[in-house]
Amino acid sequence: MRVVTFNLHAGVDGWGRPTRALEHLISLRPDIAVCPELWRGDDGTDFVATLSETLDMRGEFVALARAERVTTGVGPHRWQPLLAHFTGERGLFFREHRDLTPQQKSHRRTLAQVEKGEWGLGLFTSLPLESLEVISLGRLPREKVRRALIVARVSVEGRPVHVLAVHGAHLSHGSALLYRRVARIVRGLDPTLPIILAGDFNCWRPLLRVFMPGWTTLARARTWPAAHPHSQIDHVLGRGPWQRLGAGATDGGSDHRALRADISLP
Repeated sequence: MRVVTFNLHAGVDGWGRPTRALEHLISLRPDIAVCPELWRGDDGTDFVATLSETLDMRGEFVALARAERVTTGVGPHRWQPLLAHFTGERGLFFREHRDLTPQQKSHRRTLAQVEKGEWGLGLFTSLPLESLEVISLGRLPREKVRRALIVARVSVEGRPVHVLAVHGAHLSHGSALLYRRVARIVRGLDPTLPIILAGDFNCWRPLLRVFMPGWTTLARARTWPAAHPHSQIDHVLGRGPWQRLGAGATDGGSDHRALRADISLP
């Protein structure tokens, strides 16, 4: 089966220009799709419905923040403003828990119209779905959004498997605490069942092995930044007798690359 995790960045770049990220995810034809930064707009723009209908998938979307999405932005060739990590980007605005930066306030005032909606995490599958649960991971003090873990149980040719989806905080915001919470939840699952844990971890593999020991990497490929990737911060991890058949990362218009893992159970 094919597992794909792809941070969609709500389908826009850091300037607020639409991307083809959702279409790229669909083109990969995943059996399991983990979708950080999924978007459901108040005006009817619904990435969840598109995925469900196009790929005949079932799953869960958990809203982690109210946000504003710009789709009419302009800017140079690069994906986002050069200092976006310090001054804030112009494609997505979050002010539910923390105020915008002065630069973001200035940019926001110049926009005649933005789309309001819900930004969150999605887990979808075309495999038989036995159960789904959303477990809150809370909100770290420096973050503008909440975090959650989606825990699903699917059937792979009659064999039950746990599939978990996560979108981790940045290291600077205290992700080590977040991953301790994830590890505690995993310890409560049936230890006899194979597990897949996938998503945007915002964490390099060597550090992730420290935070989340005992997992096998099922896909190795550089995923960030998408245009010229030098790091892997998106991961598909496994426990159990998984066999790796192939893997790769492709540029689909977001700031992360889409990470693909083709795997099987003996």
